[in-house]
Amino acid sequence: MYDIETTGEFDNWLENIRGSKTRMVIVKRIRSMSQGSLGETRSLKGGLFKAKIRYGPGFRLYFVNRGVKIIVLPCGGDKSTQEQDIKNARKMAKEI
Repeated sequence: MYDIETTGEFDNWLENIRGSKTRMVIVKRIRSMSQGSLGETRSLKGGLFKAKIRYGPGFRLYFVNRGVKIIVLPCGGDKSTQEQDIKNARKMAKEI
């Protein structure tokens, strides 16, 4: 089990997603992660990870694992913004 901590940037991103079903799918994935099921994830090196959500445009959640208890979600995005999202996530991961 993990405690999930989100950043203000992530919260704003999630709040601005159109469609309640899309938000629900993302929140459900985060809930699954909190219960220990990280699903389809990949290490991006330097302690940064990417979790894919196979819904809509291919959403991604970028996170760092700060011990067994806390996963911090710096930001999210979709396939079209992936390159810039990873750059932002790396920067944010260094600041957390």
